[in-house]
Amino acid sequence: MNDAVAWSDFWAANTGAGGGGCLPQRWAAIEDAQRSAWGGFIANLPQAARVLDLATGDGRVLGWMRTERDDLALIGVDLAPTLPASPQGTETRGGIPMEDLPFDADEFGAVVSQFGFEYGDVAKTPAEIARVLAPGGTVGLMVHRGDGPILEHNLSRQAGIDWVLAEQRLGTIMVTALESPQGGPQVAAQVAAAISMLGADKFGEASPAWEIPEAMRRAVLMGADSGLPSIIATLHEIEARAQNEIGRINSLARACAVADQRDAITSGFSAQGLQLRSENQVAEPSGRAIASFLTFS
Repeated sequence: MNDAVAWSDFWAANTGAGGGGCLPQRWAAIEDAQRSAWGGFIANLPQAARVLDLATGDGRVLGWMRTERDDLALIGVDLAPTLPASPQGTETRGGIPMEDLPFDADEFGAVVSQFGFEYGDVAKTPAEIARVLAPGGTVGLMVHRGDGPILEHNLSRQAGIDWVLAEQRLGTIMVTALESPQGGPQVAAQVAAAISMLGADKFGEASPAWEIPEAMRRAVLMGADSGLPSIIATLHEIEARAQNEIGRINSLARACAVADQRDAITSGFSAQGLQLRSENQVAEPSGRAIASFLTFS
């Protein structure tokens, strides 16, 4: 699946929801560590500096910055054409690749990205960052780690989705149960309930192996009066959203692999006259690193 399609579907579905992308939502400590890192970064930016956030998503980094420094001019761009509303006092634009930015040269005092730079073309993006970065400007990148809990969490979710859709063939079984002469919504709901119980036993109640069949169970019961075509369309939509999550997890895994190739990243910026100034680990309270924070100037 095309990454832009997968992420556009995510942001469209989560408009106004305040979700955390691929982050495990129960881990508030992850966001606390991220926010603290960005607070340190912007503390030294000049008054009224213009800041560009690449792969901005829901604009949460811009929102954090706005809370700390309301003098900054904050703009975010993202390849996904459909984005949630931008945080108050900020501007975000969709459908913009980081490799081809619609801005003038020397326009920004800082260019930043949180879990975004590594999704782009890291061979081309440093040149575009250098072009729009004003002389004396700073680059801040928070990048994924292949050994971190974010990828680990999402690979676990992928295993649950694969089990439901590929191994159990839930979508096909549900449609068969609905259309069978001896079937119908009640029978299909019982099938979904049985698979959700198996999924909870195998992967846990917070896993997609429980979430997806439970969503389908509710869909057939709530849609019983709307007719089989409507129910089946809803089941297909649930399955499509699960497939899109697999697409996002695959793109996350690729991004982690790219981010771990640190020499390629630093040499790309060095070729544009931007040297690595610092590399710090962003860690959860246990001390486990969740990301690396790189600065260039």
